[in-house]
Parts: sequence; C-alpha cells; structure tokens
Amino acid sequence: MENGPRRIGGIIPVLAVAICLGLPGAPAGMVGTASAAEKPAAAEKNPPGDIPDTQVFIDYTAPQGFTLKVPEGWARTDRTDGASFVDKLDGVLVIVSKADAAPTVASAKANYIPDLEKSERAVQVSAVKEVKLPAGTAVRIVYTSNSEPNAVTNRTVRLENERYLYFKDGKLVMLELYAPKGADNVDQWQLMSRSLQWK
Repeated sequence: MENGPRRIGGIIPVLAVAICLGLPGAPAGMVGTASAAEKPAAAEKNPPGDIPDTQVFIDYTAPQGFTLKVPEGWARTDRTDGASFVDKLDGVLVIVSKADAAPTVASAKANYIPDLEKSERAVQVSAVKEVKLPAGTAVRIVYTSNSEPNAVTNRTVRLENERYLYFKDGKLVMLELYAPKGADNVDQWQLMSRSLQWK
C-alpha cells in the first residue's frame, strides 16, 4: 500500500493501542518513534484522501456502549479497546478508556499535547478547544503530523488530524480522523464527529 497508513496492525504508533490522554484513569503512554528533530513533510500538491461526497456511512455499534457512523467499505480492525477503519491514507480510530473526570482544554494542553508531540512525528498543534456536540461537550484537538515512512520508499506524507475526546460516566472515548494534508473532508468529518451517541 503506497505510503501505508501508520495506524494499522497490532501496535499503532500514532493511534496507539494505549493512547496517553494525560487524564486521571487514562491508559499508559503511547509507543512512538518520533524524533524531535524531524521536519514536517511537504504537503501534497494534489493530495489523495478526499472522501467522496457519495460515500455511504454505516452505524458502528461499539461493545463499550456507543454508536458512531463510519464509512462503509473501509477496512475494519477490531481492538480490545475500540476499532479502526482505514482506506488508503485516510483513517478513523476510536479508543475507549476509563477516566475520573471529563477532559478540559487546560488538561489537554497541560498533559496530552506534550505527550502527543513526543510520540508522533513532527507534530504541529493548531487548535485545542471545547465543542458542543450531540453527545455532549467534547475537546477537539487539531494538528498536523508526518505519517510513518513507507516501508519501500521511506517516504512520509503530511497528515492532518482531528481528535475528539468525549466523556460520560467515567468513560472516555477518543475519536481520531486523519487524511493527507489538503484533503477536503470537512463535511464528512463533521458528520462522523457529530454522530457519536451514547447507548
């Protein structure tokens, strides 16, 4: 797979088996190979990764107690703590963990962002804010990063990422959406982020 997605398989450096949210009760830190000296990869001139306007979305029902709309036909990998859905360089990951309190912008900036910058490649965070969604208030983190190098060409791709942190009754759901930088997925990402419903 060209520039293979960084988030498939057993241990996923960026969308790790254990996401470090820097919050009470969150799982242990991510395993990463990022280097502080790594430079951001150049964005593609004609980036792949646009989710077609005709894309059909289906309901994913998580055993952890929520539902979420995901693109039909994307490769699904079930995990003990959630699931991932991948198509070429685009992906969706959802991870569930326990937490003692809801995340806030302050806690994300103080704890989560430093870990994110250490564990991912050439991270540049552009926004951390609270957003009102049908599932309740969530923290949205917007950033760019480099993909893992392609195993054959050693080439990396610049990715744009949105992470949403949802919380209810001691349960923390992390939803991440990613695609090559410059891809036009605004409407589709909004649809998915707004579709999460607690059971």
